[in-house]
Amino acid sequence: MNKPFGPSSELMQAEAIALPPVSSLERRRLRFYIAMLWGDFAAILFCFTLAGLLYEGTWWDTRAALQGQLLVPIFFTIALYSRSYSAKVLIDWRLAVRKTWTALVVAALLLTFVAFYTKSNADFSRGSFTLGLAFCLIALGAARWLATRLVARFWGGRVSNQLILDDGGPSFALDGAMRICTKTQGLAPIADDPHMFDRLGQLLHNQDRVVVSCEKGRRAQWAFMLKSVGVRGEIISEPVHAMGAMGVIRYEDQDCTALVVSTGPLSLQSRAIKRGFDIAIASAALVLFAPVFAMAAARIKLEDGGPVLFVQRRLGRGNRFFKMLKFRTMSASTCDGDGGQSTGRQDMRVTRIGRHLRANSMDELPQLWNVLRGEMSIVGPRPHAIGSKANDKLFWEVDSQYWKRHSLRPGMTGLAQVRGFRGATDHEDDLTQRLHSDLEYIEGWSLMRDIMITWRTLLVLRHDKAY
Repeated sequence: MNKPFGPSSELMQAEAIALPPVSSLERRRLRFYIAMLWGDFAAILFCFTLAGLLYEGTWWDTRAALQGQLLVPIFFTIALYSRSYSAKVLIDWRLAVRKTWTALVVAALLLTFVAFYTKSNADFSRGSFTLGLAFCLIALGAARWLATRLVARFWGGRVSNQLILDDGGPSFALDGAMRICTKTQGLAPIADDPHMFDRLGQLLHNQDRVVVSCEKGRRAQWAFMLKSVGVRGEIISEPVHAMGAMGVIRYEDQDCTALVVSTGPLSLQSRAIKRGFDIAIASAALVLFAPVFAMAAARIKLEDGGPVLFVQRRLGRGNRFFKMLKFRTMSASTCDGDGGQSTGRQDMRVTRIGRHLRANSMDELPQLWNVLRGEMSIVGPRPHAIGSKANDKLFWEVDSQYWKRHSLRPGMTGLAQVRGFRGATDHEDDLTQRLHSDLEYIEGWSLMRDIMITWRTLLVLRHDKAY
């Protein structure tokens, strides 16, 4: 017999408690990094142009400008690899200068070696190159010092959001961290309640680091919850193998140890690349399919006069709820908000235009707006309604690893879909095959994989399980 799900009484009592708002320092850091990249690009070109003017007596000297242009991509490659654009360099100017100067000198040496090896160093001016490199060292060093001063002045020296969840464990403090008492907020590591996952996901949204202090018997449960939400999570504890710890941090001043049990699936750089891909594809697709949107909306409206869009609550990143958009393909009176009843091959609820849209997967097109709003990605685990079942079991009752698939934004398409694992979930195996593909995708994400999945999706838009 299925266990009914819904907000627990403890959770309902806590709904009125306002959670502290947390701004996304991650987004601010990303914008700051982009500004630094553009600033470094302009500074290097200007320094070599100035060197050409002073040494050759010509503004925008061809040889000096070429040296700067060749140095830029090599410098950026080394700087990004050595994490010269990271949170630590925003608060420690000495570290920032050291990393930047090291990347610059190594890039200069590599450029010199390549020029010598290809016998093109005769086209280089040693004087302007040396002078330009010296100017770059000064300019980029000063820029790093200024960056840390700006962070200290406008951000108070804080470059990350840190949260301590006090669940009755050992006393623990962390400079600059916000502290939440789980009891007063109605939080508990309950792994079979989507509403609890949503509440925890809302609370941990935009947090860069979460430390849980709890009783020994609840550590494994909290470890699972943190992994499922997809944040960097630590648990104050002695090393425990069952938690799947990724590292150990010792806080000597407080005589305690924390296990790193989750880190989130992608780095900031990878998330930025993936988001850029999403925006580019979604924007282009909205323009390309604008006539399809207009025709589909008109046909749906003319058929029964009901709303064009079907809005359904789905589980998204961090197990937070979001409103997913689709073209309405069923009669307005029979739409299933919770998704408890899967669509059958001869489902009488589906309208005539709806059957056509579903057969060609065009009912999913409005989710391009979800992508632009940052609620979904082009590629990722497909979002499910909370009432979805496999063999009369709720999805998370089939496999508790189900929650971990939400550590990334859900996708319009995914690895499971291009492998043919789609359609109704009449059997438990229908879910587990998709789940294994989703977890495989999360573990092995790459931009090239997203591109390949997107391409393969175009080849299977029409399939025998679309009804």
